[in-house]
Amino acid sequence: MSHSISDDLQEPIASPRPARRPLTVGAALFALLLSILWSGNNVAIKAGLRDAPPLRLGWMRFLVGGIVVLAWALVSRADLRVRPGEWRKLLTLGVIFSVQLVFLNIGTDHTTAGNSLVMNTTYPIWVAILAHFFIPDDRLTLNRAFGVLLAYAGIVLVFLRSLAISRDLLLGDALTLTSGFLLGVRIIYTSRAVQDVDPAKLLLAQAAVGGASFLVASAIWEPEPYRWTRNLFLAVLYQGAIVAGFNFIGNMWLLKHYLPSRTSVIGLSQPLFGILLSWLILGEALSARLLVGAALVIIGVGLAQRQRKPGLARPGRKTA
Repeated sequence: MSHSISDDLQEPIASPRPARRPLTVGAALFALLLSILWSGNNVAIKAGLRDAPPLRLGWMRFLVGGIVVLAWALVSRADLRVRPGEWRKLLTLGVIFSVQLVFLNIGTDHTTAGNSLVMNTTYPIWVAILAHFFIPDDRLTLNRAFGVLLAYAGIVLVFLRSLAISRDLLLGDALTLTSGFLLGVRIIYTSRAVQDVDPAKLLLAQAAVGGASFLVASAIWEPEPYRWTRNLFLAVLYQGAIVAGFNFIGNMWLLKHYLPSRTSVIGLSQPLFGILLSWLILGEALSARLLVGAALVIIGVGLAQRQRKPGLARPGRKTA
């Protein structure tokens, strides 16, 4: 009998685990730091694509990120032995991440870094929707559903802006929006898997599966000669060491201890920081439609993360 991702998400966790909780002040500040650092990822990708094709840039990122994660695993003395029942989860997560990064890198190659960031930042919307079905006590309320619709309005606005400029931009937006959805899937899957599997093994699985698949695919479909530049070095270093290394390790810790729709608050500030960095570093134009679209996504995502406070009853209902 075949085993699907949905089965992994719905199966009970085998080992006892402490209940995950809403973000504390300290965790929220740490999430904000991750968000600021993450906002530069799309800018680094766009900068790196000037000197390397999408798949080659991807395996370089996986290589550097894998080295950082392996060093962290060795220093923290993580148990890297793969036990029975873990292989499927590790391979599945590696495949999800690899496919997501394909859409992100190729999509960013066709659109602007600002557009790419707004589209990819929609992942908390998908987290909120998917968490409703797969994560206990993380349900989608009416207010949160309204936030999802508002964020969709921001997506449509960015699409309309791209359509008015170039169909190539529209293609890039669609690909990076798909990447945002797959990122939401990956966060939910990781949130479940990290309860039973050591975070270091999950991160190394992503690096190993992604690095190998991107290296093979790049060798087949990207015959262009290498052009190693300072710009490419810095872009790969940022994507690998900062994002795929430090940020991924920090995000794993958040997912292990806090509800995934609460931890996805790290995405709220990314569009604004990212659009500003795209303007400062890449010289991309700041347009009113892009800023309004980003604002709608931010507000919508914020509403999608809201939970009714405990103890509040609906009008006309008595509390027990």
